[in-house]
Amino acid sequence: MSSKAFEGRSVLAGLRQSGAFKVLFPRSQGTLQAILINTAGGVTGGDRFALEAGVAASTHVSLTTQAAERAYRAQPGETGRIQAQATVCDDACLHWLPQELILYNGCAIERSLRIDLAATGRLLMVEPVVFGRTAMGETLREGCFRDRIAINRAGRPLYRDAVRLGGDIAARLARGAVAGGAVAMASALYVAPDAASHLDRVRAALGDTGGASLLGQDVLALRLIASDSHVLRRHLLPVLDLLSQSNLPASWRL
Repeated sequence: MSSKAFEGRSVLAGLRQSGAFKVLFPRSQGTLQAILINTAGGVTGGDRFALEAGVAASTHVSLTTQAAERAYRAQPGETGRIQAQATVCDDACLHWLPQELILYNGCAIERSLRIDLAATGRLLMVEPVVFGRTAMGETLREGCFRDRIAINRAGRPLYRDAVRLGGDIAARLARGAVAGGAVAMASALYVAPDAASHLDRVRAALGDTGGASLLGQDVLALRLIASDSHVLRRHLLPVLDLLSQSNLPASWRL
């Protein structure tokens, strides 16, 4: 999908979709909102999903998901893959705001996200993950999760993050140097001229199990872990509200 500017608004310039990956566009003012929907209901071994998005100059695009994505049990030797990439032109803004990825026991999933920013492109990105259905008492004793995030600006690396967990994931998360027993986490990045001005308020909202740092005066990175998805959202929503200027998609509040 791609965007364009039209009479002071950001509108859809082009769209091609196939398979179980669909995009809906609710009406909005100024910002082009896109809601990703997986009509298959989740991801399992052997599935392949791919997304490409282009954010044209002077446009604002917000990408989210209808609900949490689910990574189901996979057959031996099979891995589900999700690949996403976006290009953000000068004076454009992308809000990459998918809801949680929930990992089920026995899942095998590999995910990658690449975003290429122009020199004056802006970004708000979050990737939340929940390890097991804690509300149902599920413990993630078996699984494989590989995740890579690459953000570039003007052709140079700006941010890199990677997670690789396998086997008894719950036991690994229980280690003090890993997550101290937390079963939910989120990584976020904010790239905008006012990034430094938000640092103190972001740190206060994250609480004792989160942290935020400036990678530059216009680049704010944060990481948060939590005991469950409810606690994760309780700390994450105020941060996203602040950084999005209270412009979060409605699906995040359901």
